[in-house]
Amino acid sequence: MYTILLLLVSNVFMNFAWYGHLKYMKSPLWMAVLASWGLAFFEYCFQVPANRIGYDAPDHPGAFSAAQLKIIQEVITLVVFCGVSVFYLNERLRWNHAAAFVCLVAAVFFVTRKT
Repeated sequence: MYTILLLLVSNVFMNFAWYGHLKYMKSPLWMAVLASWGLAFFEYCFQVPANRIGYDAPDHPGAFSAAQLKIIQEVITLVVFCGVSVFYLNERLRWNHAAAFVCLVAAVFFVTRKT
């Protein structure tokens, strides 16, 4: 559970680092880059521990393989991005966004199945 929570917080920082500056298009590009770098630092402060805690290695039993961590992270990213897109950038979600989300949820289902 800590892994998922840490990935969620990480993705909030990541989405604002990647897309938050779009609301301030009149700001100089160098300022957007520096602000994004600053936010990315905090993203990594949550993302690296999330993957370390969640990774299932022989000397560190976690809950997820690397592939599972990546797919779960992508779903969290899409959920957070939808929130940023709608509530921060005032964009509308469309049917194809929902279709993409369904595909990613299916990916989580398939990647977490034991073979």
